[in-house]
Amino acid sequence: MKRNLTLSALFAFALLFTTTNTFAQIQDMPFGDLPPTNEFGKCYAKCKIPDVYETVTKQVLVKEASTRLKKVPAQYETQTETIMVKEGRVDLKVIPATYKSVTETIMTEPEKTRVRTVPAAYRTESRQVLVSEARGQWVKKKKDPNCFSDNPEDCYIACYEEVPAKYRTETYQVLDRPASTTEDVTPAKYTTVTKRVIDQPARTVEVPIDAQYKTVSKRVLVSPETTVEEVIPAEYKTATEKRLVKKGGFTVWTEILCANQTSTSTVRAIQKALNDMGYNAGTVDGVLGLRTQTALQQFQNDKGLPLGNLNIETLQALGINY
Repeated sequence: MKRNLTLSALFAFALLFTTTNTFAQIQDMPFGDLPPTNEFGKCYAKCKIPDVYETVTKQVLVKEASTRLKKVPAQYETQTETIMVKEGRVDLKVIPATYKSVTETIMTEPEKTRVRTVPAAYRTESRQVLVSEARGQWVKKKKDPNCFSDNPEDCYIACYEEVPAKYRTETYQVLDRPASTTEDVTPAKYTTVTKRVIDQPARTVEVPIDAQYKTVSKRVLVSPETTVEEVIPAEYKTATEKRLVKKGGFTVWTEILCANQTSTSTVRAIQKALNDMGYNAGTVDGVLGLRTQTALQQFQNDKGLPLGNLNIETLQALGINY
């Protein structure tokens, strides 16, 4: 059916793109009626609809039913029982003693005290001692500024100047801290000793030993061998045949988009609208390829629109301005 729709579409599109020399082509059409109007700029198309067939299946007898004797073998089942192999008993088990490590701290040297004498401490101080008191004396000098001679030996002056007192510095010791005694304490010394002591003493406990069993299997007859009559059903095969449901033909004249109006942008708009509505028209590339034609035919089928061409009703349903 898909192939027939594609052929119909190709027929419509071939008719769409051959609108020139219309009069000559109409002479070759398999129908005698013409489009409803002779208006310039309008194009119409009829699409060939193929005959519609249905496939009918029926069952054809190949082999009649029959009977045969069939031997039913005896049936056995495996039964199991548990028997004691070894009786239970009680054993004595010796649990050895357990030990643990204990640490304790012991003194190795006691605390010691030693009395120590701290000597007295002194500080050094100084004082000034007068050696000679202040006094006056004459001092001779050369070249008095008031002398007019250039030779400094020609003019001497004498001045009475004060000689300051002279002192010397003496140092002496002053007691700063008297002698004393103090005690130096040496702390006691300890060591950590680890020793192993009994945590739990050895003891004897009773250990029960369970009895031992084993499972024994044996084959037991459930039903003896018998013979039954088996019915062999008849054999059929499925045969199919095609029946004509509806005779094909041509649709009525439907207004379509003329070839000079079928631009790349119009095809892109159709592809985008189909994709937006969930019909896979493929890449929006402006090419009216097989995928775009298939999506367009599916849309026309679903909406009850004229099939197999870019008719005006389909463009309106897609919301495309033409």
